[in-house]
Amino acid sequence: MSQQFVYPASVDRDEAGYFLVTFPDFPEAGTDSETLEEALTEATDCLAEAVAGRITRTENIPKASRKQKDQYAIALPSQIAAKAALYLTLKESGIDTSDLARRLGCNVTEVRRLLNPKQPSEIQRIEEALAVIGQELVVGVQGSAAV
Repeated sequence: MSQQFVYPASVDRDEAGYFLVTFPDFPEAGTDSETLEEALTEATDCLAEAVAGRITRTENIPKASRKQKDQYAIALPSQIAAKAALYLTLKESGIDTSDLARRLGCNVTEVRRLLNPKQPSEIQRIEEALAVIGQELVVGVQGSAAV
């Protein structure tokens, strides 16, 4: 599995002059603000909440669609991206939390914490979990949409 967690966002101005941010890949997600910079900053949190909600509800997390010329690229925060990668890897491989716990030599509660978007986790532990199922976490850097 190879997936990047950078999603396109559309920005439109509403009748009141606010900047409205929506995500084609997450119809349930949207945010707005008085300035474009604030709206793009809030877009990161909005996207994180949309992905966290999908993990919590055990729903699919879509691959990012191609960014169009008039859209902005919004990256998931690293912690949520790592948890989403682990979640998708488990879902695609058919490995359950009990099996992953056995492979990691820990209890199921720890694995559930690794998958819980609201629970802070050490990136190193998520990397270890991915490694025992044949995956690795790759980190990249790009220019911020909010700058």
